[in-house]
Amino acid sequence: MSQSVPSNNDTFINLIELYLSKWKFILFCVLIALGLAFLKVRYSTNLYQANATIKLKEDENSRSLAEISSLQNGMMSSNLPNVTEEIEVIKSRAIITQVARDLKLNFKYYVTGKVKKIETYTNPPVNVDFFMSDSAIETIKKSLFIKIISSQEYELSNVDANKILEFGDPQTTRHSFGERVSKSYGDFTITPNIGTYGSEVGSTLEVSIRPLQDVVSSYLSKIKVATTDKSNVIKLSLQESIKEKARIILDEVIEKYNDDVIKDKEKIVQTTSEFITNRLNVVSNELEQVDFTAEKLQKDNRLTALASQSNIFLESERQTDARINETSNQLQLVEYMSQNLNDTSRETDLLPDIAIGDTEVAQITKTHNELVQRRDNLLKNSSEKNPTVVKLNDQINALKQNLNQSLENIKSANEITLQNLNRQGSRIRGQIYSAPGKERQFRDIKRQQDIKESLYLYLLEKREETAITLGMSTANAKVIDYAYTDSQPVAPKKNVIYLAALLLGLIVPASLIYAKSAMDTKIHSKDDLLRIVKAPFIGDIPRGEGKLKVVKKVDYSPKAEAFRIIRTNIDFMLQSSNKTCKTIFVTSTTAQEGKSHTTTNLASSFSFSEKKTLLIETDIRVPRVNDYLKIKADKGLTDYISDKSINIKDVIVNVEGNEFLDVIPSGTIPPNPAELLMSERVTHLFQEVTQNYDYVIVDSSAVGLVTDTLLISKHADIFVYVVSVNNIDKRQLHIAQTMYEEKRLPNMVTLLNGTVKKKGYGYGYGNNPQRKKKWYDFLRKRRN
Repeated sequence: MSQSVPSNNDTFINLIELYLSKWKFILFCVLIALGLAFLKVRYSTNLYQANATIKLKEDENSRSLAEISSLQNGMMSSNLPNVTEEIEVIKSRAIITQVARDLKLNFKYYVTGKVKKIETYTNPPVNVDFFMSDSAIETIKKSLFIKIISSQEYELSNVDANKILEFGDPQTTRHSFGERVSKSYGDFTITPNIGTYGSEVGSTLEVSIRPLQDVVSSYLSKIKVATTDKSNVIKLSLQESIKEKARIILDEVIEKYNDDVIKDKEKIVQTTSEFITNRLNVVSNELEQVDFTAEKLQKDNRLTALASQSNIFLESERQTDARINETSNQLQLVEYMSQNLNDTSRETDLLPDIAIGDTEVAQITKTHNELVQRRDNLLKNSSEKNPTVVKLNDQINALKQNLNQSLENIKSANEITLQNLNRQGSRIRGQIYSAPGKERQFRDIKRQQDIKESLYLYLLEKREETAITLGMSTANAKVIDYAYTDSQPVAPKKNVIYLAALLLGLIVPASLIYAKSAMDTKIHSKDDLLRIVKAPFIGDIPRGEGKLKVVKKVDYSPKAEAFRIIRTNIDFMLQSSNKTCKTIFVTSTTAQEGKSHTTTNLASSFSFSEKKTLLIETDIRVPRVNDYLKIKADKGLTDYISDKSINIKDVIVNVEGNEFLDVIPSGTIPPNPAELLMSERVTHLFQEVTQNYDYVIVDSSAVGLVTDTLLISKHADIFVYVVSVNNIDKRQLHIAQTMYEEKRLPNMVTLLNGTVKKKGYGYGYGNNPQRKKKWYDFLRKRRN
């Protein structure tokens, strides 16, 4: 007998017991989940990850002037290439398209196995060669299914390899290897690679041809390129079903990127070479003209002994002439550079790298070419409206303006220097008064000849340097680690899949069981009842087995033992009462909760202890006691109340075979039960019977349906409130709690009817098996 609310330990144990009771369902779900995981692993294609690492090289010749750095907003403050931009170049559609085209990634070869299709790459079982241009092949989208009939013949079909039709069907054709096959999408030949996997007779193959741009789009998302912060090390990764294929693709991407960088560098060298060649032609013509003039002057004036007259030139004149030559050379180069800079008809913005004796101009030229290359790289995957491209254009124009200004400054300075040198030379030549005028004229021509020859030799030297540089351009990327692939696949991850399946197999059924338990509104146990109704609990009655409804005197069934326990608990509850007769009312919330069954068996149990017991059926609307005890009576309680001529003894019926048990049946069902129970005859009845009996057991109406029980509740010493397992809704038990809180039912206790006997438990001391110990028994001991 208890009225304590279940503790947290009880709740936890009940939850564990709930899951243990459904262990077969949980095990079934786990097995299903593991089976699905096995199928997933079995039929999934393994993916292997290839990784490669490269390092962007530093350009030791890249230096920034202070004024240029301010124009570049810090972009040129480092000797390292812009890593973010280089990553975009590596991942550009142009680079991936070259890789896909060179490696023929739009062709895939599969060998159909018993379980799944297996792709081959480096050594496919057959080769398909089309008789058309590459641009046409790159637009085909088709799958060819091939069945090898012999070493010379094969069958070609358009349907799945597992559904290839028999020979003779219009969709299947037979061909010889090497034979030209004509189809709507093009002509091609198929040749075998004897000795490779899948080339055996009877093998079924699939050749999948996809448009090149679709393949490129796929690899643009599959190839991952990343770097760490503030680092010039770039890491590339790719997942493929074939290890070797992934490695080859990554290495090819790096190679194509380096080739692209070398081509960009060679553009500058090529531009410079073309510029020097053009100027050499011009200078050569000018030198030829000066030589011809000198030759004509010597012939006309017979100036053949000029060497003997060399002593008339002073040392100072020679130095002056040398400086005049140098200055004129610089002016000519500045003029050439200005013309090239302002020439709008050029195909490229790149400037020739020609030293004109000024480091600032050389640095500006180099910086200008680097920015032009960076802009051109971005334009491969972008447009002129890209903010970065616009910014780079602004910076290039600013550098051109600076370069123009610097050239103008150099030109002005050299012109002033040249004027001074010419005046100085005139003064020196004036001192040589004895030199013939014709020889002086020849000397002027010789000076022009020396200037042109010096410039010609300088341009020849630069052309040779450019020619050497043309084949010596180096790549940007140094390969730290060539592509390598781990031996274990990265997908599917077997351990993760099996663990997830195991967890899913446990969580799903556990959630369903918990959800079903949470949504269950029925009463199943004592704990469920005590959570809602706080009245004392006197026991539970197990569900009966067979057709036996009423316990016998000699009865060791669980039900009989349960009623003996309840009888003892009731006596304990009423031991403080001084009354010689104990009046026990039995009620419930609704019908069909076993109220009459409990009343009948409780009365029988008291009578078996040789106590005079009277059972009164006050549930006059739906009487059931007569059926349980198998008695017949013409009169009953309603007849006694309505007919004053009838005595109590006239309505008392003794139960056959039990001299200690009497019954007052309900009698004739009246039209007004509530008004009838309000009669004074009811009070008189209880006063009379309590003097002749030890126990009066009253089967009253359900309090949740009618008010009959409340009208006579004052006559009770104790109220036994019956709650049926798996029958009544928990939400209806607020009636019982209200009755208890408001004490409308005197000395109210609760009783649970129809409980299911758990394995290992039992009532009585018969052949019930001893309960096996559970691992969570220590929780019960701790609670007790």
